[in-house]
Amino acid sequence: MVNEDRNQQECDGTPAQESAVRADPSVSADPSSSAHPGGLARPSSSGPEDLSVIKVSRRRWAVVLVFSSYSMCNAFQWIQYGSINNIFMNFYEVSTVAIDWLSMCYMLTYIPLVLPVAWLLEKFGLRTIALLGSALNCLGAWVKLGSLKPHLFPVTVLGQVICSVAQVFILGMPSHIASVWFRADEVLRASTIAALGNQLGIGLGFLVPAVLVPNIDDQEKLAYHISIMFYIIGGVATLLFILVIIVFKEKPKHPPSRAQSLSYAMASPDASSSIIRLFKNLNFMLLVITYGLNAGAFYALSTLLNRMVILHYPGEEVNAGGIGLTIIIAGMLGAVVPVLWLDRTKAYKETTLVVYIMTLVGMVLYTFTLNLGHLWVVFITAGTMGFFMTGYIPLGFEFAVELTYPEPEAMSSGFLNVSPQVFGIIFTISQGQIIENYGPMPGNIFLCVFLILGVVLTAFIKADLRRQKANKETPENVSMGELAGQSSGFWALAEDVAAGVGVGGAPEVDWFRGGCETNSTHKHGAQRVSSVGVSALLFCCSFPGSFPTSCPSPGLPALVPRAHHCCHSLLSSVHPRS
Repeated sequence: MVNEDRNQQECDGTPAQESAVRADPSVSADPSSSAHPGGLARPSSSGPEDLSVIKVSRRRWAVVLVFSSYSMCNAFQWIQYGSINNIFMNFYEVSTVAIDWLSMCYMLTYIPLVLPVAWLLEKFGLRTIALLGSALNCLGAWVKLGSLKPHLFPVTVLGQVICSVAQVFILGMPSHIASVWFRADEVLRASTIAALGNQLGIGLGFLVPAVLVPNIDDQEKLAYHISIMFYIIGGVATLLFILVIIVFKEKPKHPPSRAQSLSYAMASPDASSSIIRLFKNLNFMLLVITYGLNAGAFYALSTLLNRMVILHYPGEEVNAGGIGLTIIIAGMLGAVVPVLWLDRTKAYKETTLVVYIMTLVGMVLYTFTLNLGHLWVVFITAGTMGFFMTGYIPLGFEFAVELTYPEPEAMSSGFLNVSPQVFGIIFTISQGQIIENYGPMPGNIFLCVFLILGVVLTAFIKADLRRQKANKETPENVSMGELAGQSSGFWALAEDVAAGVGVGGAPEVDWFRGGCETNSTHKHGAQRVSSVGVSALLFCCSFPGSFPTSCPSPGLPALVPRAHHCCHSLLSSVHPRS
């Protein structure tokens, strides 16, 4: 360490700085870096974040709980009409399809807005997106209070559309919040908590409207009961908006994990380039389809549950809501077990496949027991189905981030969520028509067929766990170009030099954290440098006009004016592969 500090002084001409790393399991060293044009990390000591320290923030749990809460509020508003479909249909004097569209508008709005919102997230950050999402959710809740007359159905549609826009700012956020705020061993738990807030909101949306709004003929009394529900949700949405203003920050002072530190070190990818890479990622595209089939089936079942139950059990609106709540609560429990398993095994593909198969089994059981005339049996089979079907949703989010790292979480989550919106609309309309003409059983068999397809496609997904690789490997051993899918050209050369295995007698490179050894020079004239130094040296070769003329941080030795000489020495001994 003494020699390393002395050599560091020789490189940059400044006293070596004392390490900020303490003996704390939540803190470790990592190269200090920020985005540099061209996709290469460039170290920097400026800015509020100290990227040489990996440390979690105490605020992280408050952030994820507040997010989970306003996500719950928004999800409640999605299903509050569909859970008592027959009551709202009679109150507004509209068709069942019109009430179904109050649910499907959430799916329809998401599709064109997901990419603009993902761009806004990358451009303006987490806090701005959280404020917009919670504000729109609050506004939509209060607009609905102007629709308490039968002829004001368009006003309730407007309020619901505003809430559906808010959903676009919410649905893809769990993985992003977990990655930005939580350390590697907490990411799964944090993402699950964030995602399950949405599920709990759906569960409450099944039960609470059925309890608060009775099926009565008196329009004035019915309007009064509906107003109570609207006032409660408006008050809750307002409180949560205030909490978002107080609690949410853009990001913690220090990166919480090595993967996040590497993400900071890499340039923010161009949105169009990121989209192209995602489309070329076959494993991710298979997951997009299979996730869409599963979640789309869930959306259709949720929207049409009241109609299916009431057809077999007339007057049982409260029990229909109870069945919906059972599906969600069982699903929340079902999400916990796989997360605990994944924390231990990291077997993403195997766990996802097993959960998918069991979702199909649960759906078959529910389909063939719904018409038996025993509600308690329906509660059991619906709960079994929900345990796996709803429990699959947070698994899909995390598997997507693993397959696409280091692409922005908002982009991968956005793509993942487009698929169930599309399938959800198709399934809801199709199953609704099948139920109306042939009954609930053929409609549910229709969904079973697509779940079988989802199981088959899931079996073909390869478990390319890129984020796990970034977290397990030291920064010196992981190639950011490799993680991004760039295995040729500049990064290929960097990998050769970094590994110390070149073609034609490439110089060896000693890997160690920080600093350089100026007193040891190889036969080709290239000094021993750290991984950051190697990357900078190669960058200099490719873009000589961009390399700095002084050492910007203790982690990056001053390679100029020797940089170009070193580059020529390296290139003379390493056969270029690009």
